[in-house]
Amino acid sequence: MAKKKNFPLRIDPKLYDILESWAKDEFRSVNSHLEFLLRESIKKAGRLPKNEPKKTEE
Repeated sequence: MAKKKNFPLRIDPKLYDILESWAKDEFRSVNSHLEFLLRESIKKAGRLPKNEPKKTEE
């Protein structure tokens, strides 16, 4: 598995609760769901590098 970058994230507790519930519905951890959402947003914005390997849903 590729090494992942760790960083602290401060987030509104209500937003976290929403993310936690959504992640649970998708059978993901909050962390992996946030990564999934960020990757999808980056892809949608056309900012994902062309040589980025395609990843299936986690």
